[in-house]
Amino acid sequence: MEYNCLIAQSGGPTSAINATLAGIYSAADKNSAVNKIYGGLNGIEGIIKGKIVDLKPILGEYGNLGLLKTTPSSFLGSCRYKLKSCAENADDYKKIFDVFKQYNIKYFFYIGGNDSMDTILKLKEYQEEHPQGVNLIGVPKTIDNDLMCVDHTPGFASAAKYIATTIKEIAFDTAVYDMDSIVVAEIMGRNAGWLTLSAGLAEDCAGNKLADLIYIPEIPFDVEKLIEDIKKVQETKRQIVIAISEGIRFSDGKLISESDKKDVFGHGQLGGAANHVAEYIKGVLGVKVRAVEINVLQRCAAHCLSLTDINESFAIGEKALQTAVEGLSGVMITSERKPGDVYGIELSASDISLIANKEKKVPEEYINESKNNISEEGLKYLRPLVMGEVNIPHKNGLPVYLSINNFL
Repeated sequence: MEYNCLIAQSGGPTSAINATLAGIYSAADKNSAVNKIYGGLNGIEGIIKGKIVDLKPILGEYGNLGLLKTTPSSFLGSCRYKLKSCAENADDYKKIFDVFKQYNIKYFFYIGGNDSMDTILKLKEYQEEHPQGVNLIGVPKTIDNDLMCVDHTPGFASAAKYIATTIKEIAFDTAVYDMDSIVVAEIMGRNAGWLTLSAGLAEDCAGNKLADLIYIPEIPFDVEKLIEDIKKVQETKRQIVIAISEGIRFSDGKLISESDKKDVFGHGQLGGAANHVAEYIKGVLGVKVRAVEINVLQRCAAHCLSLTDINESFAIGEKALQTAVEGLSGVMITSERKPGDVYGIELSASDISLIANKEKKVPEEYINESKNNISEEGLKYLRPLVMGEVNIPHKNGLPVYLSINNFL
């Protein structure tokens, strides 16, 4: 019997999620175990609604697969649909597996972050009670780098490269004036400070750090210590750049800035942490302070791709297809850094129950003794990830990206 595969994307977009999609498609197209390759539009929510497209007429066209590899955001669209338990909403599960049956799906790939892995876990649990014969594969993606069982997540490295580049440009911008000033840059990261820590990669040509202070959610935020830290930097420097995570919080766990409004997963919506911190600094020190919220700009900055990230993301897609064809199900593709001085990763697969609804935090050894910047260990971890540049096709002076809307 000929079997088909279905690929979908979910959660926040990244610059590398489509490289993973391209990797799955490329491997499936070459594998005799797979007949047709389908895409699910707008994640699991779109699959429930039966929004399925045949990817061969799109990606089989000359040049499109290569173009997809360097196209940011989620080519197939995304969703933030929380799949409830079967006991709460059995109808969703019936619709999903009816679609699988309709399109003769043997292999299902869901590219996403933590909430997406929760979806794979729930589908796995449903299949344990109602065997359907579909191999369910979670494929990692998130700029937050907070998934368990991976050295780092696809998409994080390119976002980290963009953050470090942006911090470097901010530092050069603010250094032109002969005056005391402070820039507070707010970077994404609710509970894990990986992206904010990447600001520590920004250095001048002499190797001096351009992010003078870094504050992440893993370390309780203390406003008095903040002022002390700033005063110490001011002893040798007039223009200061501070990087903070959107999720920095006080010792009692209260976030600096969280609205009462919740998203569909019950998370409080964040924003404005930089403004709060900037206003406090200005009130205490009386210097010129500017708040910069980088926000969604860091997610799909394909003009600043890491070649390492794109190549690894594609390889992870290939590994996902291989894993599914080998018969594994209810797993996520995972990675481990090879020992030694030469950077590399080994890919494998781990049970989804070890990953879903868990978070990988920044380890203590990646933070300096003063708890306000990156350590040498942190730099050693991050530097290989941002290496290499990607040549992106341009037209009329601007990058060319592939949009599925042109094919629907």
